[in-house]
Amino acid sequence: MTEFSNPARDDTVVHAFRDDALGDLDATGLAARIAAGEVSVREVTEAAIARAESVGPALNALAFADFDRALTEADRPHEGAFAGVPTVVKDNVDVAGLPTQHGSVAFAAQPARVDSDFVTQYLSTGVLSLGKSRLPEFGFSASTEFMDAEAVHNPWNPAFSPGASSGGSAALVAAGVVPIAHANDGGGSIRIPAAACGLVGLKPSRGRTVPDAMDKTLPIRIIAQGAVTRSVRDTARWMASAERYYRNPALPPIRLVEGPSSTRLKVGLVVDSVTASRTDDETRKSVHATADLLADLGHHVEECPMPVNSSFVEDFCIYWGFLSFVISSNGKRMLGPDFDRDATDNLTRGLAAMYRRNIAKTPRVLYRLRRTYREYAQIFQKYDVILSPTLAHTTPELGYLSPTQSFEELFDKLIAYTAFTPLNNASGGPAISLPLHETSRGLPLASHFSADHGDERTLLELAFELEQATPWRRIQDAR
Repeated sequence: MTEFSNPARDDTVVHAFRDDALGDLDATGLAARIAAGEVSVREVTEAAIARAESVGPALNALAFADFDRALTEADRPHEGAFAGVPTVVKDNVDVAGLPTQHGSVAFAAQPARVDSDFVTQYLSTGVLSLGKSRLPEFGFSASTEFMDAEAVHNPWNPAFSPGASSGGSAALVAAGVVPIAHANDGGGSIRIPAAACGLVGLKPSRGRTVPDAMDKTLPIRIIAQGAVTRSVRDTARWMASAERYYRNPALPPIRLVEGPSSTRLKVGLVVDSVTASRTDDETRKSVHATADLLADLGHHVEECPMPVNSSFVEDFCIYWGFLSFVISSNGKRMLGPDFDRDATDNLTRGLAAMYRRNIAKTPRVLYRLRRTYREYAQIFQKYDVILSPTLAHTTPELGYLSPTQSFEELFDKLIAYTAFTPLNNASGGPAISLPLHETSRGLPLASHFSADHGDERTLLELAFELEQATPWRRIQDAR
């Protein structure tokens, strides 16, 4: 077996960047090198596997490695915007030949027979999968931690959370193992790990990408499929490539966005959420700094209210509980006859129990959550974009959001932390998280931008402008 050196470290930073076929290129740059014949897909795949193995013990981000199949696939022709670029797929969608374990030990998943609908769209962009990335149980938490297993670690500092539920994907992209990875978002799960790991995380509009089978069954389709990347151009190119596979005729086309727009925007600024928790001082300072930057660039910024009131918090929490209740009650049919709901973690069990106590409120909750589509849209009659923090406080250390603590304690912390992102899931509006700042501990600190339904183009144009105005730190340069 090949021996790999320890992962590169600067103080507490863990990354796999090195002088190999991947270099420090993003997915767009790597695809260009492959297309030009400067490197082969096999060389790139071998380099990504070596990187995955080098940081594997430090990050614990891979759920299932599929390296042998990746090497076989590397020798076959590839097409698409990211032809031959290595990636990983989050372990809550089906990839043919691999189990879909959903981050849970409550059942033993069998290998999937076929790729899911979205995975087919994702792979149509030309990416080559190395395996599946870890997530917290059923994607319910905002940190990729487990009851009786090692957590996924943040490559910027392994003592900290990488966010969730796409925490494994984000850790692998940030650490340089792959330049792009699948992520999905039911309450912030593209944007939260992007914020924690210093990445670009765009949650598309509802219906923009192909829904997976479970997404289609929800009474309110809060889940969006997408990707996390290190550059705005990768996110823009991924969206354009996914749109070539499928374009929803009910939404305006995005097309390929290649840079900023000259249009100056009217930006609404929201600093505190509708939860009872105040945004912490460091995060508050960072979002005001983003507002100042936008003003310096010629955009008009003014404070504005959230388009929903505090009842939204209870409604979304009950719906969150409903999702757990469905899995807990139907796990044997949905996941396998060996499913044991008593083996689920404290968060999953607590969410299901909370929903049982509130089951009579379901009609009202669904009515009010559906109404957020209109409430959200109304604010964009006045503003082009809404700026807010991605999260209400800086990235916590591992253990702070551990499912080993009581449900009540963990749930209160999760509500306080994920205070801004769920509105876009309930309303279906697009949003992007950009790592424009850093914390006093040297971790990324993100700002969050929301736009009207179907207006990803404006978000990407603004993201290009901000990336050019204030390029974010690269992990390989961190000290």
